[in-house]
Amino acid sequence: MEIDPRRLRFLLAVARSGGVLAAADDLRVTPSAVSQQLAKLEAEVGRPLVRRTPTGTVLTDDGLALAEAAEDVEKVLTEARARLIDDEDEPGGTVRVGGFHSFLSQVLLPQIPAWREGHPRLRFEVVESSEEETLRMLRARELDIAILEIDVEETARKLPARLTETPLLDEPWKVVVPAGTITYDDSLDLSRLGLPWLGVDPDGAWARALQRVRRATGSNTPTIHQYAETRTALALVAAGEGMALVPSLALEGITQEGIETLDVPGLGQRRIVLRRYEGRGVPKVVDLAAGLIRDAASAWDFGGGE
Repeated sequence: MEIDPRRLRFLLAVARSGGVLAAADDLRVTPSAVSQQLAKLEAEVGRPLVRRTPTGTVLTDDGLALAEAAEDVEKVLTEARARLIDDEDEPGGTVRVGGFHSFLSQVLLPQIPAWREGHPRLRFEVVESSEEETLRMLRARELDIAILEIDVEETARKLPARLTETPLLDEPWKVVVPAGTITYDDSLDLSRLGLPWLGVDPDGAWARALQRVRRATGSNTPTIHQYAETRTALALVAAGEGMALVPSLALEGITQEGIETLDVPGLGQRRIVLRRYEGRGVPKVVDLAAGLIRDAASAWDFGGGE
């Protein structure tokens, strides 16, 4: 039996808060992220750890036993962290992170309060910018960490010396169409919907993925409009102007009447990666920040997308 200790905090949060929704609020993640991590923890243990009831989620006897162990782990880590901070051994400083809206707002920024409490000598400075500007700032060492998006089907590019790339998250592309456009069946053919594709800002993974999907579906219809923000795309779709290719994470927390989201086989995935320089001259605090960001991304699981 191998248990990923990172999942224990989700079980502990449910035990303390009394339910998945409350635990999600405490951890500043979505309820689906909590449920996914609990399911994976149950698979690792091989036993049910929680039970759903009309009044909420309660822990089984095995769940309570594991939650007690999780409290012991938390206590040991807290004491160890306090000793490190007291000795000023933990690296400190400001880490500048550049990236795009959906990752920053859904994954990184909700963790800032917990990171501030757990690592008081670490400070994050966030810069939201276009892919081109983010890469420029990273090359100029104006950023310590860059969060970028790529279409998984893209050919891997060779990186300059000392620049590393770490995958953080893979998520499926989805198609958003006006409500009532289709009748659900197993043979959905995008080419038969009679809808134009909405154009997207040509810089970035969204545009490259759209080009690939249009080629695969034999779409010869020119794109119409051009958007940069997800909310703009969804408003255009709701107005009946066309359909849009959108990654799953960008749809989290957004409600828009008049649209439907489709899981279409063969759309592929968007990969979110962390790029940074490593080696001589890179402060240790950047290593700490990169590790925290990787852990935050690991809580999200979109199930492979295909």
